[in-house]
Parts: sequence; C-alpha cells; structure tokens
Amino acid sequence: MADYVYGPGRTHLFVPGPVNIPDPVIRAMSRNNEDYRSPAIPALTKTLLEDVKQIFKTTTGTPFMFPTTGTGAWESALTNTLSPGDRIVSFSLGQFSLLWIDQQQRLGFTVDVVESDWGYGADLAALETKLRTDSSHTIKAICIVHNETATGVTNDLHAVRKLLDAYRHPALLLVDGVSSICALDFRMDEWGVDVALTGSQKALSLPTGLGIVCASPKALEASKTAKSVRVFFDWKDYLKFYKMGTYWPYTPSIQLLYGLRAGLDLIFEEGLENVIKRHARLGAATRLAVEAWGLKNCTQKEENFSDTVTAVVVPAYIDSAEIVKHAWKRYNLSLGLGLNKVAGKVFRIGHLGNLNELQLLGCLSGVEMVLKDIGYPVKLGSGVAAAAAYLSNSTPLIPSRI
Repeated sequence: MADYVYGPGRTHLFVPGPVNIPDPVIRAMSRNNEDYRSPAIPALTKTLLEDVKQIFKTTTGTPFMFPTTGTGAWESALTNTLSPGDRIVSFSLGQFSLLWIDQQQRLGFTVDVVESDWGYGADLAALETKLRTDSSHTIKAICIVHNETATGVTNDLHAVRKLLDAYRHPALLLVDGVSSICALDFRMDEWGVDVALTGSQKALSLPTGLGIVCASPKALEASKTAKSVRVFFDWKDYLKFYKMGTYWPYTPSIQLLYGLRAGLDLIFEEGLENVIKRHARLGAATRLAVEAWGLKNCTQKEENFSDTVTAVVVPAYIDSAEIVKHAWKRYNLSLGLGLNKVAGKVFRIGHLGNLNELQLLGCLSGVEMVLKDIGYPVKLGSGVAAAAAYLSNSTPLIPSRI
C-alpha cells in the first residue's frame, strides 16, 4: 500500500481543506505528551483563548476550543443556544449547508429551509419576507454558511445583519465560518454575529481536530435557558473551568494546542489583513486562469466569488471525477471532487491556508496538463500566463523581508 500511494517530491494539496501544514506548525506539534493539569497548559490555553478572538474580530465574544471537527462545532452552536422545536431559518445552497440543515432537523429543531440553486448565494429576499411576517418573533435563529465550499459561493453576512436590524428582529445569527474565518473578511462584532465557528484544518493550516466556536454575550445569555441536551459540547462546563483557571473540562489535544500557537503566530506575523489580501489575490488569479481555459465558474454572480475555493464547471462530455483521479495518479496533485448535485460536473481548486503565489501557479500548470490529458482542448500555459500576469502586478514584497 505504501508503494502505491508514494509519489516523489512534494504532494500538491489543493483541496479546500484539509490544507498544507507549514513547517513551523509541524515542528511545534512534534512533542511528547505532558500533564495538562500542570501550570504550563492552562497558561498556554489562556493566551490561545485571547488570541483566537482576533481572527473572529471580536472583543466581546467568548471562544471555546473543542477537540472536534466543524460538524461538532455546528452542534455546539445549535445545542447551546436553542431548544427542541425552536424555529430556525437556514439557507440551502450547497453540500455543507445541506449537511448543517440535516443536523438541525435531526436535533429536533423546526427548520424553514430557504433553497437556492447551487452556484447562487443565499436568497435574502426570502429571508426578508420571513422577517417581515414574523411580528411575534417565532424565528429564534438564522443559520448561514459564510463560504459554501461545494460551489465556491461566499454569502454577504453584513446584509443578513442589516435585515435583522431593519426589522428589529431578535433572532440569533449563527454562522459557519469553517472555510472563511482567517482567510476572508469576517467581522463578528461589527456584523452582529452571535455564534461563529471554524475548523483547524482550513485557513488556520493545522491538522483536523479543533473546532473553534465564538459566542457573543447575547448567545451566552441564550445558553442559560436553552433546553437542548448537550454534554461534550456544553459551554457551561467550559465556563466553569475558565473561572477555575484550568480551562479544560476534559483532556485537551496538547499537540494541537502547540500547533495552534505556532499557526496564530505565523498569521499575526504576516498580519491578518495581509492574509485576507493574499487570499483575495490567489482567488482572483485562479478565476483568471479558469477564464483563460475557456471554462466557467460554478459561482454565478461576481459578488459571491470565493477567495478560498473555486469550483470549475467542465463540459458535459467530461466527468470531473476523472480529472481529480488523473491529477492524483499522474501528477501527485490533489483537487476537490464535485459533491452531490454537482458531482461529475465540477472539480474544485482550494486556495486557502498557508499558501503562496508560486505554489498556486504550480497547481494551475498541473490542472492544465490534466485537462489536456483527458481531452479538453486547453492551450498549455494559457491559465498560468493569465494568473502570473495578474500576480506579478499585484503581489507585494514580503513585509518581513523589506
């Protein structure tokens, strides 16, 4: 088996998570276990809890770090703020919003599903109608995926908040920021987000295994009366240990905590705003390459283009799964499959995390070779040239090297 999966040189990982792990993070995690009840781990945890607030852009939020994935973070956001039977408005526009809706229904909430065609953003006109007609405030929460990874669609959270404010509606705003936080513009306090969550394997560039949730004061207040059953994900347990200064109600993943410390240090050294700008450059360059290949973006409107993942629509005579399979088999390049409704119709290029311009150009050149191999009439170098022309004009000097 080892002989089968080995490929010489570096593996080119361009799925939209899990992403490349930077060497300083790998080195930070390469350590033995230690006693998490010693003074060292609480001291480390305290700095992490303060610093993760910066990536959410909150001063008033309370963060929780669970040894879990984004799916567990979803469950924590829901069960700590809502009671069974509560009415939720939730947007369905791709595989991950669909999975969150499934979880909401299985947890016993009453879910008003607002459907959009895959490739389009959340239907905010439908939300406005629901808010306008809900004078008795039966809607308890709005759930939205900020960046739908399956289709490369980014939603306008500020617009959602403006609608809630316009109708003076008290519903909580719960946001999946798994593939957006620390890569796209996200402002928890300014946009009035009540619960935001992300996963360590995306823009933070860590292994999978940390679900990070941030709760507003309003969400913490709601958690005091929420009646959903919760044990492992209960904020109350964490808050009790926060007050005690030990921070963990159960054994934390010590290696991941050290990795998170190293990952945050890299982000802060680059500067969070510079990280966001870098993702914007990589997203724009990828879209220019797709255009040069004569292919279409799955995302239908420019205002919804994602800077962390691009879903590329292939011609009807091509199975996009063959592109992904061939890229891995021949060029040691990992691309994202089309999921559910877009299976076989799109492949996805992830461009998030600790990633630079030359790495992206390597990926784009690999995609061109794959397209040629499977019979698509691409001009080799066309997408790379379009992306490189843009990047050569927009990439700044590395700040630490000036």
